[in-house]
Amino acid sequence: MAATTHAEGEGAVPGRPSRALPLAHLLNLSVYWAGLNTVWAGLGFVVYPARLTATYGEAFAPSYVLLFETIPVLFAVLVQPTVATISDYTISRWGRRKPYIFIGAILDVVFLWGFAASNELLVMFAFIMLLQFSANFAQGPFQGYVPDLVPKEQVGLASGLMGVMIVIGQVTGAGIGALGLIALNASPFEQGTAAAGAFAQGAFFLPTIGLAIVEVVTMIPLVLFIREGRSAPSREGRSWTQIALSAWGTDILRERNYVWLLVSRLFFLMAPTLPLSLGIFYLRQSLGSSDELAGVQIFIIAGVVGVTTGLATLPAAKLSDRYGRKTMIYAGIAIGILGNIGVALAPGFEVALGALILVGISSGSFLAVDWALMTDIIPKATTGRYMGISAVATGLAGPLGRFIANPLLTLLIVIGLAAGLDPTTSADQSSFYATGPRLVILLGVVFLVISAWALRHVDERRRED
Repeated sequence: MAATTHAEGEGAVPGRPSRALPLAHLLNLSVYWAGLNTVWAGLGFVVYPARLTATYGEAFAPSYVLLFETIPVLFAVLVQPTVATISDYTISRWGRRKPYIFIGAILDVVFLWGFAASNELLVMFAFIMLLQFSANFAQGPFQGYVPDLVPKEQVGLASGLMGVMIVIGQVTGAGIGALGLIALNASPFEQGTAAAGAFAQGAFFLPTIGLAIVEVVTMIPLVLFIREGRSAPSREGRSWTQIALSAWGTDILRERNYVWLLVSRLFFLMAPTLPLSLGIFYLRQSLGSSDELAGVQIFIIAGVVGVTTGLATLPAAKLSDRYGRKTMIYAGIAIGILGNIGVALAPGFEVALGALILVGISSGSFLAVDWALMTDIIPKATTGRYMGISAVATGLAGPLGRFIANPLLTLLIVIGLAAGLDPTTSADQSSFYATGPRLVILLGVVFLVISAWALRHVDERRRED
């Protein structure tokens, strides 16, 4: 494979390259998204809820899942923009971005192994904190590649490919995680016991290591074959500490289009994470699925949503070149509202699956077009900084949505238990126990409306124009 390159002699000129890239190179710029999303989808969609439910019981598992998905992400929010900004000014034989991508991916393997091998809550939590550091150490610099290397005529295509890779990663991660869930169903131990927790740790050990292997496999061609091209801008006498702190400078607030788009992205992405990340609770509590059936259904949901999301990304990106980025994002928001309402009100799995197809189409449209719009409007000299900050909205979206939703879910379960209801009986599945996940998913409609409101304030014209 030939190396991807930038137009010769452009140096640190703050503009887009003009040389079109072959499709193979665009794919190589996108494939690491699949690896990163394999890890987080596998953990968030399956491993966290399944392991924590087995160890601590169904009533309190949502709160522990919330702990694992919020505090570590807040830590990661500080890492990604800071390291991305440092990479903007890095000079090395590998280029600006590669050293951080390589080191971060290798550390991910180490920390995933530590998480997989442990069964104490605080130890598992510590390894997830470290994993958030290393994964974002890699992802922050990686996000600078599209604005660095892709000409404006190919931004829509590159963004669509990114969306496809994200979906492939999510489906792969959910599928690998589901293997552990299937093994967990053979457990002879009662939930909430030490023996059940130990059994769950063993069931998910190899699947968790599998998530790490997928990430490394997708990292290798990126590091080997991408030539970064653009040289680093001058530090102008600033120390590396000053460069790191500049990631959080208030000058970024003057980029009003950028700030409003961040708000729109945050609230949009809070919506589809609700029916997906809470899938196990929704299937068990609202639809009455057994543990074994829920494992199969999660895999089906991941596949259907993944396929529809992937199929939507490239057409949406192409249509946004013709009709405008904001038009397509508004369309995605409207479709997402219909999908979330459908899932929340679904009387059975088949209807819920049909509504989740709409959620997938909405997510695919947004993933491709929002990324292209972000790439259009940011300053080009320090793309790592701006794309790193944008990832803050992406990283906070799921945890913030669940920070609002999970306590409600736990509260309804606890109220039901305190009232003497048995959540394992069908009669009680029409009460508190079944209502919680449905209310969680309906919150997504509110999030999507706020996203549309914020998008109204964004001027979608390209910065260079």
